[in-house]
Amino acid sequence: MGGKCPHRKVKKRRLSHKTARRGKFLVKADDAVYDELLKLAEDADARQLPVDEDLPGMGQFYCLHCDRYFASESVKEEHYRSKRHKKRIKQMSGPAPHTQLDADLASGMGMPDNGLKLMSM
Repeated sequence: MGGKCPHRKVKKRRLSHKTARRGKFLVKADDAVYDELLKLAEDADARQLPVDEDLPGMGQFYCLHCDRYFASESVKEEHYRSKRHKKRIKQMSGPAPHTQLDADLASGMGMPDNGLKLMSM
C-alpha cells in the first residue's frame, strides 16, 4: 500500500492545458492582425516601435504576424524559425480570415433588408 497517486500526472497536464488556453485569448484576433498587415503593405516604410517599459524587451522586438513581443533580437529570430510562426505566416498570406460581419450574414442576422421605400413623409 502507499506510493504515488496514479492520477497525479493527469492533474498536472490539465493545469498546464488551462494556462495555454488562457494565453490564447490574450492575442489579437486573426482579422485584426490581417488588417494591420494590409495597412503595413500599403505603407511601405518600416514603422518605428515606441518604447514601453511594461512590455518585454521595452517593446522593441515585435512579431506582427503572431502579435507577440520578445525580450531580445535573438529570441525573436528563434521565433521566426519556429513551426508556429511559419504556420501563422501561411495562414495570414492566404485569403482574408472571417470577421464577425461574415458570421452574422451567414446566420441571417446581418444587415436588414427592409425593401424599397414606398412613400416619403
